[in-house]
Formats: sequence, C-alpha cells, structure tokens
Amino acid sequence: MQRAKIILLNASGQSQWAVSRRLGCSINTVRLWLKRFRDERLAGLFSRHRGKIAGQQSAKLEARILAAVRHKPQDGSTHWSTRKLAAELGTNHTRVARVLAKAGLQPHRLRRYMASGDPDFETKAADIIGLYLKPPVNAAVFCVDEKSAIQALDRLDPVLPLSPGRAERHGFEYYRHGTLSLYAALNTKTGQVLGQTAPRHTSAEFVAFLDQIVASLPEGQQLHIIAENLSAHRTSRVWQFIDRHRNVRIHFTPTYSSWLNQVEIWFSKIQRAVIARGIFRSVKDLAKKLMTYIRRYNAKAKPFKWSYRSAERRINPVSVLNATPH
Repeated sequence: MQRAKIILLNASGQSQWAVSRRLGCSINTVRLWLKRFRDERLAGLFSRHRGKIAGQQSAKLEARILAAVRHKPQDGSTHWSTRKLAAELGTNHTRVARVLAKAGLQPHRLRRYMASGDPDFETKAADIIGLYLKPPVNAAVFCVDEKSAIQALDRLDPVLPLSPGRAERHGFEYYRHGTLSLYAALNTKTGQVLGQTAPRHTSAEFVAFLDQIVASLPEGQQLHIIAENLSAHRTSRVWQFIDRHRNVRIHFTPTYSSWLNQVEIWFSKIQRAVIARGIFRSVKDLAKKLMTYIRRYNAKAKPFKWSYRSAERRINPVSVLNATPH
C-alpha cells in the first residue's frame, strides 16, 4: 500500500520530499520504489525478499527484555546498558536495542523534576499568569530576581581561537578574582531589563534594587513585582519598603516554582552569552561586561511570549502534585 501511494502521489505532481514527509518514510525509500517502478512498472513493486518468519521464542524474549529492564541490575549499578542486559539474558545487544526502541524505553537517560508542595500553588500560579496575560491598566509588571555568586574567572592559559574543524579552547586552570551578584528586573511589557550588581545578595541589596525600580517609573505609577520565595525577599526591610510605597505590590511564586518567573529565562540568556565562556580580569571587569550586555540587550529587547504545546502540559487545578520536569 505504501509503495502504491508513493507512485500515485508522485504522479500527482508532488515532489519526492513532499511524498516522504506525507507518508512518514525516508527519501531513500521514495527514490527506491520510484526507480523500480520506472524500470519494471508494476512488477517492480513486489518485494524481493519475503522476510524471515518470526521464531516462536521472539515474543517470549521480548517480554523478558521488557520485564528485566524495569528492574535494577544485580551488580550494584544503577541502570542497564544494552550489552549488559544482553549478556544477562543470553542474547545480542542489537536485539535488545531494537526491543527497547520499539517500546520507547531508554534506561540510559534520566530526567529530573521539581515538585512544589505549596498548598496554594494554583492560586499563586494563576495570580502570576494573570499578570502576564492581562496586567492591570497603566501598571508596570516586573519580574525580579538575583543571580548570586557569579565568579570572575580569569584563565591562566591563553585562549586558542576557533579554527576550521576545531572549537575554541580554554585552558583548564583559572584564577578566581572574586564573586558578585546580579540583580535584574524584567519589564514584561517591553522585555527590557533593569540591572544592578552588588557584592552580596542580602535583604538590604534587594530593597535598594527595589528603590531603583521605583525611581525608574513615573511617580505614583502602580507597580507589580514578581519575586521568588527567597528568605532575603521576606524580611522586615522588605515589609517596611512596602509600607513606604503603597503603590507597590509583591507577588511571590509558589515554592520550588522559579519557572513561573520570566526573568529566569533572561538569566539563562546572559549565562550562555557572557558568563559561561567569559574571561574576567577582576570583579569590576565582570560587572562592566554584565552591564554592557544589558545595555545592548535593551536596545533590541522584546517581551517573552509563553505558549502551551499541548493540553497535557497545562496546570491542573485539581492535581495533588505539581511537578515540573527539568
């Protein structure tokens, strides 16, 4: 049937790549049967080899493989490899790999998740998502957080530059000049970031950064701040700040739910672009390069837009466990 569809779709004017995508087969499969049809017409569509009759032990062996892979090996290791499982069951690793691939099992892979035990998870999450989707009129919404203990690493060996067939190479040894923290406030409407560096991340620095955010806005404008449940965000200094600025309201994310804070997306960008491969001669040099990146980023900043890829990924208001895979 597939071979007939290949011929008919190609005859209707569709390209080989279009036929391949539509039928879910490789482009080589399409080319093979088109060539045989041109050479031998209908006779070319018959199979050259009828294949091997499946042995009676195949189904039993497959069941043994699927049952064994769900249990830990007895040698103390944490998971099976195809060769180790094949040796245990007296078969070859290729057959084990095919059975596992058919069943969608990957014992060599591991995914971690973060579970929020916050009893008010749904209420807090809905509050924050509501600020993203439909913020109050004439109000500013900022996602605020700090990236702490950023190391000012200076490589002791020269950097070998990028060349054809070879990636940029850094020496293994380094010298650490010190650390600093980066406070960032992401404007959810414009996508621009307000940044400030500090030697530490305490409640005093956090309140000072909040003062900077308020100073950047027109006087009296309502301000909504989305922050995480860090101890430095819930001190008497913070509550005193709220008492002084009645137009400011802080919305705390549920516990272990930093993914709800959009500034974390921006932190991942600056981590990849500046910090991960950066070479810093001093803490001042690190601060300078961070602020330079922020200024240039703001020139072309765009707001983040979230979207759900499937209904199964939506927050379930009746779920007991709210787990986010990482």
